[in-house]
Amino acid sequence: MIDWNGYRDQVLQGVGALGHISPEITRGYAAISAAGKKTNHLDEKTRELIAAACAITLRCDGCISVHTKAALAAGATKEELAEALGVAIGLNAGAALVYSTRAMDAFSAAAE
Repeated sequence: MIDWNGYRDQVLQGVGALGHISPEITRGYAAISAAGKKTNHLDEKTRELIAAACAITLRCDGCISVHTKAALAAGATKEELAEALGVAIGLNAGAALVYSTRAMDAFSAAAE
């Protein structure tokens, strides 16, 4: 298994180094990340559980590492995370099903 704590530290160091070279990129990312918090329609735990589920669909280990730790810090339980990840699993399966129709269509078009 991955050393998630060490990996998260490495990712954050890399992002920090990029920020020194191109600060506008990291400032822009921070502004986008903070925008959702300003409405306060969702609490921090819910936002982090959604972020963790999105990280699964994007297959981003850095996001998984950062947002699972943030979800834990916001009070999420392992069971809540598992439920959020179940939504991501369902979404990925649904997306594969929908995109399978595209493959079938492409196959039919190629056969014409």
